[in-house]
Amino acid sequence: MTICGYAVGADTGILYLRGEYAYLRAFLEDVLALRRDRGLLGQDVCGTQGFSFEIRIQMGAGAYICGEETALISSCEGLRGDPKNRPPFPAQQGYLGGPTVVNNVETLCCVARILEKGPGWFAEFGTKGTPGTKLLSISGDCRSPGVYELPFGVTLKEVLKLAGATDAAAVQVGGPSGQMVGREQFERTICFDDLATGGSIMVFGPERNVLEVAKSFMDFFVEESCGYCTPCRVGNVLLRERLEQILAGRGEPGDLDYLRELGETIRATSRCGLGQTSPNPILSTLQNFRPAYEALVREEKKGYRSTFDLAAALEESEAITGRKSAHSHD
Repeated sequence: MTICGYAVGADTGILYLRGEYAYLRAFLEDVLALRRDRGLLGQDVCGTQGFSFEIRIQMGAGAYICGEETALISSCEGLRGDPKNRPPFPAQQGYLGGPTVVNNVETLCCVARILEKGPGWFAEFGTKGTPGTKLLSISGDCRSPGVYELPFGVTLKEVLKLAGATDAAAVQVGGPSGQMVGREQFERTICFDDLATGGSIMVFGPERNVLEVAKSFMDFFVEESCGYCTPCRVGNVLLRERLEQILAGRGEPGDLDYLRELGETIRATSRCGLGQTSPNPILSTLQNFRPAYEALVREEKKGYRSTFDLAAALEESEAITGRKSAHSHD
């Protein structure tokens, strides 16, 4: 980050620490203090006259939306973590109105190694279109979960083998906003030209219901939406409700087209990256696990569909009264 500050002429760096990782703050503060003692932060860094650079830690409140750069800047300014309209872009007008460079820690780490060993060395890793390595955070149904640094271009099959996920039935690549792929796609490669990911690899075994997983992801996006734009605020709720109907056995074949069309509309019309990727749990499972949907939907013989579950609605009152309802058990 100090190198970046020197390159762009900045004198301040902000390390944004999400609320869930507050336990790291004391450690990071110690690291920054050590760097100040060594002359790597503060006035005239490394003896360079006129270059002063300081880093402070900004605590977040745990909002997923703050992964979007303009929402992150809003949070750093003490505002609600809402995305901002672009243009202007952060490099033109960002934190407190000044030009701001936003990068993740992994990118800045790569810069240090490239300066140390040269761009040719870095380009030896990965693929032609995606050079370098990637930190993959692997979790789920595997024997050896953890963080792995691997070169871009590695196949998903190789990644699963390293993590001991020999029985994987589905893999969510790229976190909730990524895509769910099945066994027939495990030969695909991790790179920006094929399976792109910010680093998350979630493994699901054959006993998992991929539609239940998609529903959990939609719960997450409904919760994390900032609510600013209608496509994201309302559309994700509608997607989740229709998926819940299908899971409850009340879906029709036409619901699959409804999910696809609504998902594509949300993706195309949402204001920021959250809404533009939030339909992915449903869109990717529709594409790659369509038989799972088709097994749950059916045409209603009389052309009517029951959208209200009377028996489920009466369960609480039945428990209170201690008797079954005659209406719900005819």
